[in-house]
Amino acid sequence: MAGVMDAVNSRTQLVGQNRLELLLFRFNNHQLYGINVFKVREVLKCPHLSLIPGSNPNVCGVANIRGVSIPILDLAMATGLPGIADMSTAFVIITEYNTKTQGFLVYSVEHIVNLNWEDIHSPPKGSGDNNYLTAVTRVNDKLVEIIDVEKVLAQVSPVSEAISSGVIEDHVHHKAKALRVLTVDDSSVARKQVTRCLETVGVEVVALNDGRQALTYLQAMLDEGKNPEEEFLMMISDIEMPEMDGYTLTAEIRNDPRMRNLHIVLHTSLSGVFNQAMIKKVGADDFLAKFRPDELANRVIDRIKAA
Repeated sequence: MAGVMDAVNSRTQLVGQNRLELLLFRFNNHQLYGINVFKVREVLKCPHLSLIPGSNPNVCGVANIRGVSIPILDLAMATGLPGIADMSTAFVIITEYNTKTQGFLVYSVEHIVNLNWEDIHSPPKGSGDNNYLTAVTRVNDKLVEIIDVEKVLAQVSPVSEAISSGVIEDHVHHKAKALRVLTVDDSSVARKQVTRCLETVGVEVVALNDGRQALTYLQAMLDEGKNPEEEFLMMISDIEMPEMDGYTLTAEIRNDPRMRNLHIVLHTSLSGVFNQAMIKKVGADDFLAKFRPDELANRVIDRIKAA
């Protein structure tokens, strides 16, 4: 138990400090890529893979790891790059996204770096809307690209975005039309998923791209004499975002007496034993794993009924 608590304490030291740890890897001998260490369960040499008839072409097969079958995805191929040619020398990064476990096949794994989210930036505007990047940064003067894994997984293994019948009652839908919800997420796919879900409930959605943009937006609202607690039913924010993460955004809001009562739900693909400790530390009201439309809708409906 002491070891678990030490691990929790060491991770939560980063919370509210706008920092993250990236595991760096390569698809080939040149470009560096990064993935949040929180999403990595382990790294291993590519094990034997069993093929799955009829599977997505980007899925290399299934690996049996300690008695658990885990799908292995060629992340390079899934983003439109040449796939890993030699699996005998490749590595697999076992990850957990949205409570699901999968492996990413990569050419090599480098090392872990500790960075500030302020050093993580959105992709250049000239890169277009169809790229697979969610952010970029520099490590030792080398460009590191951070892939929008949620976009990749949504294409390889789509999830239903439909809200189940009966979840939204007529009187709730009618009341929702007068309310607004602020959502914050750097993934274009996630923003669209959340927006479509909330618009189905009936609320108006204001969608922003990162924590820095959201905080600036809220502060401008205050400068205009508007109260965010009155303007928005709630804020639903991702955690991993360039410029300012969701933990730091929440802490900044809680530190401002003018909006400290704004209801905040952290909605993220991060999962694991550290979440509740982190949420408590920064003062968020709730946590929800992506992407579960019924649960997301119910969080909003509960707030509508309590309003």
